[in-house]
Amino acid sequence: MKRKLMQLLFLSCLKATEIIEKRLYFRISFIEKLQLKVHKMMCDACTLYDKQSLFMDRAIEAVNKKESAKNIEPAKEEIDLLKKRISDKLADTGSSE
Repeated sequence: MKRKLMQLLFLSCLKATEIIEKRLYFRISFIEKLQLKVHKMMCDACTLYDKQSLFMDRAIEAVNKKESAKNIEPAKEEIDLLKKRISDKLADTGSSE
């Protein structure tokens, strides 16, 4: 009984990092939260890994948001250039008729 309880509460670092990554994208169970909390109380490496993983995930999200914002709205210069090209094409088409 005691051995089973120990296995339930204590994780290997490999399993702890798996739960850390899983937690970033999915909801984890109460048991997984408890296991991770107990493991991080004893393991400085996994605590640091958790902080670094969260930092990297937030940084990637910020870069993705910045890139997608760039792609959504063209620059004013680009819009003006396109308008000029369209009006030039319309002028060329209108004069040939």
